[in-house]
Amino acid sequence: MRSVFGALAALILNVTALSCALSGCAPSAGSGTPARPASQPDSSPPAGRPAITSWLYQLQNYPGGRLDALARAPQPLAVIDLARDAGPSYFRRSEIENLRRSGKTVLAYFEIGSIESFRPEYGPLRRQARDLILNRWNEWPDEYFVRYWEERWWTDVIRPRVDQALRAGFDGVYLDTPLAYEEVDLSMVPGSSRDSLAHAMVNLIVRISHYAKARHSGFWIVPQNSPELRAYPGYVPAIDGIGMEELFFQATDRPCVEDYCAENLANTRALRDAGKVVLAVDYASRPRNIRIACRRYAKEHFAGNVTVVGLDQIKPPCPEIGDSLWRAHILHHLHLQSLSPPAERYE
Repeated sequence: MRSVFGALAALILNVTALSCALSGCAPSAGSGTPARPASQPDSSPPAGRPAITSWLYQLQNYPGGRLDALARAPQPLAVIDLARDAGPSYFRRSEIENLRRSGKTVLAYFEIGSIESFRPEYGPLRRQARDLILNRWNEWPDEYFVRYWEERWWTDVIRPRVDQALRAGFDGVYLDTPLAYEEVDLSMVPGSSRDSLAHAMVNLIVRISHYAKARHSGFWIVPQNSPELRAYPGYVPAIDGIGMEELFFQATDRPCVEDYCAENLANTRALRDAGKVVLAVDYASRPRNIRIACRRYAKEHFAGNVTVVGLDQIKPPCPEIGDSLWRAHILHHLHLQSLSPPAERYE
């Protein structure tokens, strides 16, 4: 996460985590924040899970609307959208089962701290619960942050999405926009602070974990970015892994050298050392930068994926699978790319 709160946030998080650990506090995020304490489900990875060294991240542009190309790819884990091309059509259980039969763990992507205007829930929210929708995300003009701590957000959006992932046979969920706690316009939520919003985000992640694992104990909970939330009570036991964007290269081909890059890497290493799977994704296209990112993944023991910011292509895995297979997969990838036109950027 590109954070302007940096070192100050880290200090606040550590002090708050210590005081809450001692007192058992459960601060609110302002008016309307659920007061339920963060429960701590046992989310230790089940025995027999395969080691994950590479993964796929594709949210749109599935050839023919099918998942066959992902099934043929060698990576052992895939993150795909809960809905086909983010629309109202959800993947059928048979489609997810076919993808899983290829040997893959399959996670369903959706956002928990924001909503895009093209999602099927957006229209009803705008008409019936307009107050849940807050400020627009400047980097993504079709997306809005929300009052993610409100019970209506849980009942109308998040719980139905988790239920859909369970029904469709996904192995888990990949939860984007925990960073909402830093991006919500504080002037729109009087009485809230970054710290109270962070607590509310952790409570939501813990609630998702508790709810899903009560129905499927081996269900993966993988939030994306915001690794500093590990300092808050309940977060680490609730998750099975973390997805991390741009640890080494920002979109596109720009080395990540700012202070927050080092902070993110330090927090990610701490989660790795706590036994969590790290799904790292960097946005690079130059061969040298791809090689650098791949070497960093191997050194850090992260599952890696170097891809494009549109998240609309299957890129080859890093070459730890063997140089000959690496070369063959690159040739196969180039052939597939020549058959399908580029898609619009995912937004």
